[in-house]
Amino acid sequence: MTKRPLRFGLIGTGRIGMVHAASIAASPNAVLSWVCDPFIDGAKSAASVYGGTVTDSADEVFASGEVDAVLIASPTATHIDLISAALDAGIPALCEKPIDLDIVRVEGLRARVASSGVPIALGFNRRFDPGFAEARARVAAGEIGDIEQLSIISRDPSAPPAAYVGVSGGIFRDMTIHDFDMARFFVSDIVEVSAVGTRTFDAGAREHGDFDTAVTVLRAASGAIVTITNSRHSAVGYDQRIEAFGALGMLQVANQGTSLVSVSTATAVESRPPYQDFFLERYAGAYAAELEEFVKLARGEASTSPTFDDGRAALILADAAQRSAEQHTAVAVDLS
Repeated sequence: MTKRPLRFGLIGTGRIGMVHAASIAASPNAVLSWVCDPFIDGAKSAASVYGGTVTDSADEVFASGEVDAVLIASPTATHIDLISAALDAGIPALCEKPIDLDIVRVEGLRARVASSGVPIALGFNRRFDPGFAEARARVAAGEIGDIEQLSIISRDPSAPPAAYVGVSGGIFRDMTIHDFDMARFFVSDIVEVSAVGTRTFDAGAREHGDFDTAVTVLRAASGAIVTITNSRHSAVGYDQRIEAFGALGMLQVANQGTSLVSVSTATAVESRPPYQDFFLERYAGAYAAELEEFVKLARGEASTSPTFDDGRAALILADAAQRSAEQHTAVAVDLS
């Protein structure tokens, strides 16, 4: 028997909210029922394209009786309260990262999430990128033996506005947090974090005491070493690569280009066009797959959606990296 689409309430209609709105509209398993944003014009704009009843009140969404799940794409400071509201209403929620910038608030909600029985997922969409997912599956199958080294490169095309940097929680909680989750996706037993950051080029990072360039080294109990390289700018485009190395070989995931066509002439050989420009293009398929996996979770089916605890672990690593970079010391972590 065909299952009816889940009715979604979308909370937040900024850039990432619109990505999720498009994914919901494109899915045969979902329909946009309510659209919420305190900036009501944003909600109206999203609903005009993708449908749904408009409101500026999240409480109205939860009380409507017309949503089977919510997708939380609002600013980070609202996430804890909205997850709590989802628990109160018994409505499954997919929440964008990070859960919060304060690990104390996250720990305060952890037991309630675990005991509630309400499915809560975190938006670590990169787990669903086809290349990364394939590499991880092949590692799990033993193709290269146990991982000894994992290298993650993640560079944005350009730095965000200074005003955003000031409220983002910093590069480790805002940007590297995706890479921390990816590190754990491949290597789960991380016990130590060492990070170094510099303010090389971005005035916003200097203004707000953030870093624009960072390298983080994670040590696992197994002896595996994970290296994460970040930059807030990249002249070659959105730079997203992974290499997993083991005793039996290595797996590499390359950047996505804007074309598969190369040209060779008297002045250049196999010249290719640039990499894709930003995450909207690079991870479009991953966002769609993330939604489909969450639909399974919301329906009570087996699912690989990242959990609240995955979000907690990534924030612990981000906090440790921040401390390490500021204090020039290695920081032990306990992710249990």
